[in-house]
Amino acid sequence: MTTAPRPAAELSADEARRIALRAQGFLGAPDRRAGVRGVLRALGQVQLDTISVLARSHELIPYARLGAVGRTTVEDAYWTGAHAFEYWSHAACILPVEEWPHFAFRRRAYRDRPHWGHELSSGAYDKVIDQLRDQGPLTATELGGAKNKGEWWDWSDSKIAVERALMHGEVVVTERRSWKRVYDLAERAIPQELLHDDLDDTECVRRLVRQAGEALGVGTRTDIADYHRIKGEQFDAVVEASGLVPVTVAGWGKPAWADPAALATEPRGRHRTTLLSPFDSLIWERPRTERIFGFTHRLEAYVPKPKRVHGYFAMPVLAGGRLVGRVDPAREGKTLVARQVTLDGPKAVPAVARALREAAEWVGCDAVAVERVNHPELAAALVTELG
Repeated sequence: MTTAPRPAAELSADEARRIALRAQGFLGAPDRRAGVRGVLRALGQVQLDTISVLARSHELIPYARLGAVGRTTVEDAYWTGAHAFEYWSHAACILPVEEWPHFAFRRRAYRDRPHWGHELSSGAYDKVIDQLRDQGPLTATELGGAKNKGEWWDWSDSKIAVERALMHGEVVVTERRSWKRVYDLAERAIPQELLHDDLDDTECVRRLVRQAGEALGVGTRTDIADYHRIKGEQFDAVVEASGLVPVTVAGWGKPAWADPAALATEPRGRHRTTLLSPFDSLIWERPRTERIFGFTHRLEAYVPKPKRVHGYFAMPVLAGGRLVGRVDPAREGKTLVARQVTLDGPKAVPAVARALREAAEWVGCDAVAVERVNHPELAAALVTELG
């Protein structure tokens, strides 16, 4: 475990919260000229997930920061002009193309280890490479089918081969088409000046630790290492050279590091009011969310329905720099339905109503219906606020 040197600053819990909000794009005026690509570059990654309620998570992340940017605009920003690629970071993530060299350490690690116990048939790897070279970008289905006739994990030879090529870095996911990965050769999809594995493992990790620290603003060892799923000992080996500075945060009880630029000016500006995807990097790590916001949240999509407390895809509501409630949304025609609303008290009502109205407009709904509220006595006030 790293023992932090003398801290460069002593932060209150409130200062750390505001630094984190600004770093993640929720405090201060958004950079609308940079748009979705600016959000992606600032965060360093946007997590993908199969669940789609209001929209998929990779659409919700820029919406939460920029407001009602068009959904086609979001997809185009990610997938046109060789600006991004999909790879394994915190999970399956969209990454800025500039990050390609920094993941050389992970590509090397994948080349040196077995893959899920899948056996690769002789010639299958070369076959998919040849198909991509001859035919251009293809889905697994177009390569010969994604699955055999068994369970969902019973991949076809072509699917095993192309996923292995993806992990090795010979193949790149360049977009999602009807949620299917579209594969292309890295030599064709990645700009030539970035298409290299020249950085050694230490330098790759150092750069990713720095990037994670900048994206978080301030964080503990676990916070920063978890951002790109880096091992704790890898973090320890590079943090001193990363450019991040040690700080103490009141109430955290653990050493922390901050982006020096985040300490240089006081975080000020307008707070965003919005629904947050559970996969948003502001809140995806539960202990950090509890430490910063005093808010316990977990995704209940995989919890049996009778045991759910807040709902299938409960989305925390951010307002005034605080998490003030949760909404479990659904869509029925042109109505956004709040199946369950969890309010932290009467003061949360206007913010939750505003977040629901904006989300409804964004996804093309013209009405909002509320089914359940944890404080029934506040239901009428919420409906009134919704208009």
